[in-house]
Amino acid sequence: MLLMVSTASASTDVERRGLVFAKSHCARCHAIGRTGKSRLKKAPPFRTLHNRYPVETLAEAFAEGIYTGHSKMPAFELEPDQINDLLSYLKSLE
Repeated sequence: MLLMVSTASASTDVERRGLVFAKSHCARCHAIGRTGKSRLKKAPPFRTLHNRYPVETLAEAFAEGIYTGHSKMPAFELEPDQINDLLSYLKSLE
């Protein structure tokens, strides 16, 4: 499968893997790119997450598991390489 990725949104292999993860696991609710609205109103766009949470603190949350107060977001835990990839992608959006 060939995946076209804009260099503006994901310029390294790590960032590209983070984008692929986000597309697979997060895009159903969150806007994961530099533009656009989230499909679910409660789901903040990825490009604004650093305004709410320091990206570095998200690593611990991803490792321990994300559990939210609303039923639409599934609980999940990420593996260390997935955390690194996703954080790299999130940082690229700042």
